[in-house]
Amino acid sequence: MSSTLDGKVVLVTGASSGIGEATALALSAEGAAVATGARRADRLAALAGKAPGEVLALDLDVTDEQSVRAAVAATVDRFGGLDVLVNNAGVMLNGPVAAADTADWRRMVETNLLGSMYAVHAALPHLLERRGAVVQVSSTSGRTATATAGAYAATKFGVNAFSEALRQEVTAQGVRVVLVEPGFVATELVDHIADPGHRALAREMAASMRTLRPEDIANAVVYAVTQPEHVAVNELLIRPTDQTL
Repeated sequence: MSSTLDGKVVLVTGASSGIGEATALALSAEGAAVATGARRADRLAALAGKAPGEVLALDLDVTDEQSVRAAVAATVDRFGGLDVLVNNAGVMLNGPVAAADTADWRRMVETNLLGSMYAVHAALPHLLERRGAVVQVSSTSGRTATATAGAYAATKFGVNAFSEALRQEVTAQGVRVVLVEPGFVATELVDHIADPGHRALAREMAASMRTLRPEDIANAVVYAVTQPEHVAVNELLIRPTDQTL
């Protein structure tokens, strides 16, 4: 019995845990050949062992443009093309502006925003050739900024803006751009926060609600990329029912 993505090739960045891992597994279950990229290669090997289909594990640092280009090239070399790019790699290093370590700002801009832009630029010729799709994993912080999350929100607002401009450029050529904006998801993002007080606050907020699971977002990605070619699901805002902001 054929699956909905048989013959399709997908590259997922930030695939070593959380949303990226769940999305890679979900797309593999739908029949896609999946290239997974992340800095933690050991975790990618474990993911490949769980996937029902063929998975290519790639050592990928999205802040390094050459690493991104190499990952796209390796995907195309292995599978013969590229149909879907899932830009998921990201870090969240929240804290108040006045007390910020600006190196954290730089890391978020380079990972969350520039990293996704590098990946789009490298993948786009292949996506245009196969009338594929770009899935941009943003956040509710890409539409509502909150105190202590200013720099993170700035990167996600940037992802949203870049995605809309990209959509306008490529939709007439058959490439669909999907913006996914999750609310609180049970992932490792909170663990990236260096300040113990703000890390504890983020965990407390997450514990106050029924958070989303990575699989919830993965299911939304599968829905978007398996629609008929004439249907473009351009934006998916997904919050926990209990989340107010």
